[in-house]
Amino acid sequence: MKRTIFDDEHNMFRDAVRRFVENEIVPYHEQWEHDGIVPRDVWLKAGELGFLCMDAPEAYGGLEIEDYRYNAIVVEELTRAGASGVGFGLHNDVNMPYFLKYTTEAQKQRWLPKMLSGEMITAIAMTEPGAGSDLKGVRTTAVRQGDHYVVNGQKTFITNGIHSDAVITVVKTDPDKGHAGISLLVIERGMEGFERGRNLEKIGLKAQDTAELYFDNVKVPVENLMGEEGKGFYYLMNSLPQERLSVAVIAVAACEAALEMTINYCQERTAFGQPIGKFQNSRFKLAEMKTETEIARVFVDRCIMELNAGDLTAEEAAMAKWWTTDLQVRVMDQCLQLHGGYGYMLEYPIAKFYLDARVQPIYAGTNEVMKEIIGRSLGL
Repeated sequence: MKRTIFDDEHNMFRDAVRRFVENEIVPYHEQWEHDGIVPRDVWLKAGELGFLCMDAPEAYGGLEIEDYRYNAIVVEELTRAGASGVGFGLHNDVNMPYFLKYTTEAQKQRWLPKMLSGEMITAIAMTEPGAGSDLKGVRTTAVRQGDHYVVNGQKTFITNGIHSDAVITVVKTDPDKGHAGISLLVIERGMEGFERGRNLEKIGLKAQDTAELYFDNVKVPVENLMGEEGKGFYYLMNSLPQERLSVAVIAVAACEAALEMTINYCQERTAFGQPIGKFQNSRFKLAEMKTETEIARVFVDRCIMELNAGDLTAEEAAMAKWWTTDLQVRVMDQCLQLHGGYGYMLEYPIAKFYLDARVQPIYAGTNEVMKEIIGRSLGL
């Protein structure tokens, strides 16, 4: 089905992003996967071309485009090129809204221009060794002492963790108040006591730096508080729908790319004197995947427009996230199977798509938690 949510300006933007990905990322991405990190100069090039934080106001050097479709285009093009481990999506889709909504004018002037240019790479630190989808279980503390907070604790699985210059950190400012005791602090590179642990080795998304972070009596100025003290949990819940939609956008783009390469493979690969796509099992499997992917595409595009209108609910975002990522894992498995033994070889792109997919039902809230969110909305 023809996508109808984009206009000529979106298509021109997509062409520019695609050229950038083809010229500046694809030729080098395999090496970045071996290195476990993307060079910082790629971020600077993306910033120079206007592919970072497109929704930032012009006063800070941004394009002031409050249209999530541009964000979707960036992650779609990275995903289709097999470069979903490049952390632009987290920077644009997840972190930027916090900096736009919950910072003071002074904070915006200090941080936004560098976020736009790619000079300052951001991360968000929620997950801890003992706390993941259940945010009220975080143990990292921030005790106010005069004009600063003293932060102690540990975070893990932090995307952009090695490169990050500013980390939105979920902390307990009042452990006795439960959700109302959670706050957000921006902890910056170079603060004494802020250390990075390992660049974690993963089964997929290998070019994405994913790190452990340690805070040992880190003195964080009070002016680095994001929004109001005790409002952190509310800010997180308000922002998670866009993060979960971003994951769904990646999932559908990956399904479409995997299907395209698998259909081509089934047309070219022969067995018993004919292309394997001529066998009924192959045709049926491809027909099923194509149908489900089209259904996912329609729903996710509808969610994109709902987000633009300010109408996307937490429940709808949870539906999009769990259903499309489960579909993604299933499609990658079936596409790899249709590639036969070659699908198991990393030189074939489908193998990488298969490995990259597995984390999708886990992060941004596990799919089991997504179903809980949906179920509770039904009064159950």
